Amino acid sequence: MSERDLLLTTVKAADDKRAEQIVALNMKGISLIADYFLICHGNSDKQVQAIAKEMKEKAEELGYFVKRMEGYDEARWILVDFGDVVAHIFHRDERGYYNLERLWGDAPIESFQSELNQ
Repeated sequence: MSERDLLLTTVKAADDKRAEQIVALNMKGISLIADYFLICHGNSDKQVQAIAKEMKEKAEELGYFVKRMEGYDEARWILVDFGDVVAHIFHRDERGYYNLERLWGDAPIESFQSELNQ
């Protein structure tokens, strides 16, 4: 599977748990950290944790494993590192403050709507 497949798996997992404002940034050539950043948010601590857990479970079903997960207990900003894809799951109150989309504004936004509608 490709990193794009992993990205779509995490996007679908986030969507399944009703994550809001899901954005995928193509970080190729911009950052050495990952090929894609996935950014989304939930409206409560429990929802933020549920999104992270769903991403982890769906990725593991396909043979991908989490290299690192940070912030799960606090559920304000959970970072899930899958290697090629790094997911940033914010609590609604924190997302605007950190505004990663602006920080990485030179990264192209990936389209995935057609895959979600299948």
